[in-house]
Amino acid sequence: MDLQLRDKVAVVTGASKGIGLAIVKALAEEGARVVAGARTVDTLAGLERVTAVALDLATPEGPALLVRRALEDLGRVNVLVNNVSAVRMRLQGFLGTSDDEFAWSMQMNFFAALRATRAVLPAMLAQGAGAVVNIASVNAFFEPDAGVLDYGAAKAALLNLTKSLAQEFGPKGIKVNAISPGPVSTDLWLGTDGVAQTVARASGVDAETARKNVLASIGGLPTGRLTTPEEVATLAVLLASPLTANVTGSNYVIDGGLIKTT
Repeated sequence: MDLQLRDKVAVVTGASKGIGLAIVKALAEEGARVVAGARTVDTLAGLERVTAVALDLATPEGPALLVRRALEDLGRVNVLVNNVSAVRMRLQGFLGTSDDEFAWSMQMNFFAALRATRAVLPAMLAQGAGAVVNIASVNAFFEPDAGVLDYGAAKAALLNLTKSLAQEFGPKGIKVNAISPGPVSTDLWLGTDGVAQTVARASGVDAETARKNVLASIGGLPTGRLTTPEEVATLAVLLASPLTANVTGSNYVIDGGLIKTT
C-alpha cells in the first residue's frame, strides 16, 4: 500500500533509539524526509533521507530549534511525531516522590511535546494540513501500582492535550492522534535502569524473573510477549499518512492485550 508519504517532511523527537528510531526508519522507508532529534545521534548516522540533529529536547528552546531546523532545511513540516519520553521507577510510592521528580517527568513527557507542537503548528496552519502523532502510554489511564505515578500523570496530560488539539485544529486540516503502548521491548523495560533491572535490584531477583513478576502483577499479556518498537512505528506511520486524514482525536492502544476493558 502506498501511504502517500513520499517527500513529506517529518520531525521525530526522541529519535535515536527504541520506538523513536523505529519510527524514523519506517517513515524513511515510506519515502519521507525525516528530521530526527535526540541528545545523541550516533545511531542515526548513515540513514538515507534522515537529517540527525543533536540537541536537548528537555530544554525550553530544544523542541523549537528542531522544528526550525526542518523548516530552514526543507521548507515545511507535514508530520510531527512527539516520541521523546523518559521514566524512572518510583519504588517509594507517592509520599516518596518529590515535586522535583514530578516536574522532571512533566518536562520529559509533556512539555517537550507541547513545545514541539506549538512550534510546528504555525507552519502546518499556513499550508492547511498536517499530522501530529503523540506517543503516550497505557499508564495514562492504567496505574496498577505507584511505580510510575508521575510518568502516568504526565502521559495523561499528553493524552488530554491530544484531544484538545484535535478539536481546535481539525477544522483547519490538522489531525492529532495518540498511540498508547503497553510494555515495549526497549530500554524503558529492558535497559540497565529500566523497569526489570530496577525491580530486580530492589527485590533481590534476576532481571528476567523481575520482568515476569511485574507483568504478572499487572494482569499479564495474553500474547505472551512485549510489543516491539517496529509494531508501534507501524501505527505511527499509518496515523501520519494522508490516507487516515479523517482520523483525529483518537488514541490507539498497542499492549499485547494488557488492557481488558473498553
